[in-house]
Amino acid sequence: MIFKNKTLFAVLGLGFALAACGGGNKAQNNPPQQGAAPIQAANATQILNVSYDVMRDFYKEFNPLFIKHYQAQGKQVDIQQSHGGSSKQALSVANGLKADVVTMNQSSDIELLEKKGLVSKDWQQKLPNHAVPFTSTTVFLVRKGNPKNIKNWADLTQPDVKLVIANPKTSGNGRYTFLAAYGYALKENANNHDAAKVFTQKLFANAVVLEAGGRGATTSFIERKMGDALITFENEANLAAQTFGKGEFEIVYPSYSIAMESPVAVVNGVADKKGTAQIAHDYLAHLWSDEAQELAAKLYLRPSKAEILAKHAARFPKVETFRANDVFGSWDEIMKTHFADGGVFDQINKR
Repeated sequence: MIFKNKTLFAVLGLGFALAACGGGNKAQNNPPQQGAAPIQAANATQILNVSYDVMRDFYKEFNPLFIKHYQAQGKQVDIQQSHGGSSKQALSVANGLKADVVTMNQSSDIELLEKKGLVSKDWQQKLPNHAVPFTSTTVFLVRKGNPKNIKNWADLTQPDVKLVIANPKTSGNGRYTFLAAYGYALKENANNHDAAKVFTQKLFANAVVLEAGGRGATTSFIERKMGDALITFENEANLAAQTFGKGEFEIVYPSYSIAMESPVAVVNGVADKKGTAQIAHDYLAHLWSDEAQELAAKLYLRPSKAEILAKHAARFPKVETFRANDVFGSWDEIMKTHFADGGVFDQINKR
């Protein structure tokens, strides 16, 4: 077994399972997951943060920081967490899960809630940097010594390379993987979409599993020892390499990858009715505090504050990235063209 801390991973795995199966109002009654803050006082105001699965580790540390910040103002807050595949989480909120805030990995998941009237239309203007407190990028996690000599995207299409990937139909992590590979292929083939489809089809043909979410993919690669490479976010790859199996893995940065943005928003359709809108806003605004940005850097999320990112430059190798919207259009267009039933992903996915 790779793990030296089996208990930690087991708890994280249990948290993932609970989050993945939660849906509707009933999910609120689940016990607090790993990372949820304990109730501070009988009169504490409770808020629920519905987030994507690989962010559980960040919020496990961020929530106590915010609680301390709020206590200094003479206020009490109890923060509950729910984690799972980003789009599944958004659908749970759309279907009734009473989230006060959502912290996702692509804006389309928040735009879904905007269309449902749950999130205000100007949500991106209510917080700095279009409501994106930090970013990441897609990288490869390989086993010690990199036995398959994986250096770039093209190496992932070799017949003897087995991949572990999150499912683009259910996970933002998986969608970023698909778009990163497709974008790389476009760049290498003079923007030829036919060639990009062929390349991406070869890559996904090597997937031994398409997990529902990014943390599930990490579990399969590390604990179940599936595949030669895990394609995932930089922060998740570093967490796996540094915490779950130190010395057992290496991170490979491709020459060209995608910039993952993590937008956040208050769910006004819930928070206004509960009277928690101000606390919810303050909770998200604290993500731009120096202590939260430092925490992001510690956990290998790229801070949006330039001075803090520069301070930790050694943790973040330079990699040429592109924004999904700059190459593929709006997230509405991306979801319809690439990930709706019969879209580009379905066309290339021959599993």
